[in-house]
Parts: sequence; C-alpha cells; structure tokens
Amino acid sequence: MATILASAFLTMVPAWVQTKQAEQMEKRIINPWQWQDQRSYVQAVDVQQPAGTLYVSGQAAVQADGQSSTDDMKTQLLLAIQNLEQVIGEAGYECRNIVRLTIYTTSHEEFWPNFPILQTWIAQHGIKQATTLLEVNRLFETLKVELEATVVK
Repeated sequence: MATILASAFLTMVPAWVQTKQAEQMEKRIINPWQWQDQRSYVQAVDVQQPAGTLYVSGQAAVQADGQSSTDDMKTQLLLAIQNLEQVIGEAGYECRNIVRLTIYTTSHEEFWPNFPILQTWIAQHGIKQATTLLEVNRLFETLKVELEATVVK
C-alpha cells in the first residue's frame, strides 16, 4: 500500500511542477484614454502572479565612488538611468518589467527639454509603467533628478 501511495505521489509531482511553471506573470495595462501615450506612461498596470517584486530606491547621478554629480540635467539624467539599469540588472530583473516609475526633479524647466531622453529609454526597453513626476525643493547634495522604480518578474 505504501509503495502504491509513493508511486502515485511521484507521478503527481511533475504535473504540479508543470502547473507552477505554466503560471507566469501577466501584466495588463489600463488606459481609459489615449493622451498619456504621448507622455510615455500608462494610467495603471495590473500584475498577476509575479514571481518577485523589486522596490528600487531613488537612483540619481551618483558615481560608483559615491560622489554626487555637479553636471547639468542631461548628464545627470543619463547617469541616473544608467544607475537604475545597473541595480535592476544586478538584482536579476529586467527594465522592461518596470511597472512604477517616480521621477523627482529640482526643476521641471530643466527637466522637460531632456524628457525625450527618458522617453527613448522607455521605448527601447518596451516599458509600460505608471509614472508620477514631482518637482521638489531639493535632492541630496547637488543632484537634480532621481528615479525610483518598482519592478516585477
């Protein structure tokens, strides 16, 4: 009897494993309107069955040695994007699975002319994310822009 139960259990395990493997993360984009498409974001992202969620601290133009950039907005935005990519990649996630992006800037006047840089990066990775842009009084030291993300897999 024990042999029969053990044999039945062993034949059931592969089916259970296959079922678990078939359950993959699904992302559903919610856009009641179309105007946000020109601004490179979506109104909401519904994530079903994620295998993990990564909450990334604000990434800014900080060099590998910890030195904050004193460069212009464009240069700082490019380094912030590079730092965000590095953290996401080292965690084993992919930029295309960013579902939430919060952008902090000390000057929307300086940021907007550089917005196409962010839009190009978003398009290159096929990112469909909910986004909030905030102008803040100050960021750490000499920083002008910071990117905070939530990524799923």
